[in-house]
Amino acid sequence: MQQFPSAHNLDASQAGVVSLGDLTINRMAFGTMRLPGPNVWGDPANPDEARQVLRRAVALGVNYLDTAAYYGPLVSDRLIVEALYPYPAGLVIGTKVGGWRSSDKSWIAELRPQQLTATVEDSLSRLRLEQLSLVHLRAMAHTDVPFLDSLGALAELQRAGKIRHIGVSSVTLAQVQAAQKLVQVASVQNLYNLIDRRDEALIDYCTEQGIAFMPYFPLAVGALGRETGPLTMIAQRHRASPAQVALAWLLARSPQIALIPGTSAVAHLEENIAAGAIHLSDDERRELGDSPEISAIPSFRD
Repeated sequence: MQQFPSAHNLDASQAGVVSLGDLTINRMAFGTMRLPGPNVWGDPANPDEARQVLRRAVALGVNYLDTAAYYGPLVSDRLIVEALYPYPAGLVIGTKVGGWRSSDKSWIAELRPQQLTATVEDSLSRLRLEQLSLVHLRAMAHTDVPFLDSLGALAELQRAGKIRHIGVSSVTLAQVQAAQKLVQVASVQNLYNLIDRRDEALIDYCTEQGIAFMPYFPLAVGALGRETGPLTMIAQRHRASPAQVALAWLLARSPQIALIPGTSAVAHLEENIAAGAIHLSDDERRELGDSPEISAIPSFRD
């Protein structure tokens, strides 16, 4: 029976590493989307705990934080600075541009070159950085701005030294291939989990190309997680939670996958990091990968 790290010997490096261009990060990373208030809006109910989550993540070896100005908006960025500045050596902060939250809490596109330039400049100032290590361009629906025009604006900022590496988010395989003709794509951040696997071909492509793939909503398990489902059965064998096995499955899916699960609780953070020590057998991976209970849920690319 597999045993898991206690809270005293948890280490994000147990999941291995992946490259972002010339940077190396642990594959067990942290996404800050859940640090703001409900529906990713406003301040958290307990800002002190949110800051403690960030400090604990770094103490446990997390060296990549994923954020965006539109988380809150501006809340997760502020919490990162409050909790961690001056930043420890080796910490990589990645952000996303291309969207914003309107006053009615809806998600809107901000993909015009001048908007992207302003967002990058603001992020540099707000995060107290001289250069953004990684910036994902988030493709948005309902915009008349060509994707490559937006990407070209980031390429200009990269040439100016304000961005180190460029990634793309909520994109198709064709968009990634088109982007590669303009920039070196360091990472892709798309929806992918046990029950939504529409990006299988894109993950295989990223694996072949050496591009990091960061799945968001990694903990969605649907019917697979029911009490008598395969995920629960496998979790019991490993003395783990179904969520931990779901993360372990993602890590096993490709060596290019880096996980960015988010939480606002230290205990949940530690549980997620412990998943990096779970090693599924080939039979267990096939049992989950071939399950007929995979559902086609609505896309979040909008």
